[in-house]
Amino acid sequence: MAYKFRRLDTDLVCPVEKAGILDNRLRRLVQDPKIILKPYLKEGMIALDVGCGPGYFSLDMARMVGKTGRVIACDLQQGMLQKLKEKIQGTELEERITLQKCEQNKLGVTENVDFILAFWMVHEVPDKDRFLNELEAILKPNGLILIEEPPFHVSEQDFQNTIRIAEAIGFDIFKRPKIFLGKKVILKKS
Repeated sequence: MAYKFRRLDTDLVCPVEKAGILDNRLRRLVQDPKIILKPYLKEGMIALDVGCGPGYFSLDMARMVGKTGRVIACDLQQGMLQKLKEKIQGTELEERITLQKCEQNKLGVTENVDFILAFWMVHEVPDKDRFLNELEAILKPNGLILIEEPPFHVSEQDFQNTIRIAEAIGFDIFKRPKIFLGKKVILKKS
């Protein structure tokens, strides 16, 4: 299935109008956030969902970090954040999820986090070195980053290049998880 993306300055991002392809029941059958994230998220953690879109992962992340934890849901598009805001409004998750609109070349997150999820979005970043350095600066020591890239948009060579950049910054490969559809790696901050 090919998706049409629109250009936002230099990035290719999924438009808000197509947010439904990111959050649906079929996807839950093959990419269940609870199964994917359970080994890495614990009660009380602060987690960052970069490129959160309509909150497909953010909601389950907030449940997993519990009442003492928090999720920072970060996206370039205000429309995606608005969709997530509507989902959590009036629920207990509203207190656990902080919405953060990022800029084209800056996340703007200054709080230190235990875990970062970058699911199907790193290929949209024009300056991966700058992006990964920003993630490294806010990740706590021994913190983890899960990077997952879509199988058809990102070549193996491009994915390996992202990993090389991360290793040059100081990340170590922690694990190669088995997640349906895509190229994935868990990086650990030393």
